[in-house]
Amino acid sequence: MHSTDTHGYSEFVFGVMHLLGFSFAPRIKNFHRQQLYAFKGFRQHEAYASFLAKPSGTINTALILQHWEDILRLIASLKLHVATPSALFRRLNSYSSQHGLYRALKAFGQILKSHFLLRYLDDVELRQHITQQLNKVEQSHRLARALSVSHPREFLNVEKETQEVEEGCKRLVKNAVICWNYVYLSKRLLQAPNATQQARLLEAIRHGSPIAWQHINLLGEYDFSDQRLEDSVGILPASWLKEQEATLSAIIR
Repeated sequence: MHSTDTHGYSEFVFGVMHLLGFSFAPRIKNFHRQQLYAFKGFRQHEAYASFLAKPSGTINTALILQHWEDILRLIASLKLHVATPSALFRRLNSYSSQHGLYRALKAFGQILKSHFLLRYLDDVELRQHITQQLNKVEQSHRLARALSVSHPREFLNVEKETQEVEEGCKRLVKNAVICWNYVYLSKRLLQAPNATQQARLLEAIRHGSPIAWQHINLLGEYDFSDQRLEDSVGILPASWLKEQEATLSAIIR
């Protein structure tokens, strides 16, 4: 399941994500203003009189069937990496109102959007799961800002290549922090004294996130002396350190 905020939602995305094998579950702002769609002949129904959520739009099934082969070719192109999704979507969005394929995928997405809205309305666990996913995304953004010094949201260089280097360096440090957290959690899990403690740790890891940096001194003193470079946490085995020392000695000689 993939979740986004309202800015990442559209009926077109609903259709493409479903055909690619993803369950799209966005957190949509102003939920009560969203339009529900029904197939022709089911839009007006006597049972709807008592419903708070009623369909107000009709799904264009004829348009979907007309362009179904084109839809399958588009999805196959994405699956086979014939073209990047950004390039294809940019091309379709540039003249979306006139493009039959775009309108057909949008009509197909209206089916999935309506089904999702009804599930979102009744399923508390679904809403909680979406919120948890988006909280992890926000946590990742906060880590990126914490790793940036002075101007976390600004590029101080105008050259594109320099900006890519800056962004790549920040991403490298961010991944290093998350990787270290994974290694540390794995070590703690293996060292659990009994099955009960191991089960508790697994439950905490399952409902938590490795995106944490409160235990890391981001702006402190950098000491690369031999004494400080020794493994004080016990993550790396002693044999690995000996192998590295032997390799370095061989290179120096």
